[in-house]
Amino acid sequence: MNRGVSTAEKKVKGRKRHIVADITGNLLAVSVHAANIHETKSGINPAKKAYAKYMSIQRFCGDEGYRKSFEEEALKQLGVGVDITKRIKAEFEVLPLRRGVERTFSRVNHSRRLSKDYEIKTEHEENMFMISHAHTLLKRL
Repeated sequence: MNRGVSTAEKKVKGRKRHIVADITGNLLAVSVHAANIHETKSGINPAKKAYAKYMSIQRFCGDEGYRKSFEEEALKQLGVGVDITKRIKAEFEVLPLRRGVERTFSRVNHSRRLSKDYEIKTEHEENMFMISHAHTLLKRL
């Protein structure tokens, strides 16, 4: 008998990872979802998670992919403004406000299980992301 698999258990062909990190690159919240959802719509999820834990957050920072809907939702739901960093040149350039987030992504990408989409469920990938970041923090001690 052929047993169907629910949509939550299907392997997603593409994923997007959203994180909220502080200036030093410490992970505050993570959200993983299918790649067919745009950043402006899904970026509010990790922002809400982080704001629920850390009410002292005064502003969020994001790149140009988070323009419009994310800015409006953050202001409406959380009462927090968003700084959008603009890309000045066509080539790669380190943007000062996004440096902590990019460093966090690069450290976590060295983790073997996060280098590719090995996890079936997005919740598992979120947990592996947090475990990998905890491992990075423990190595710093």
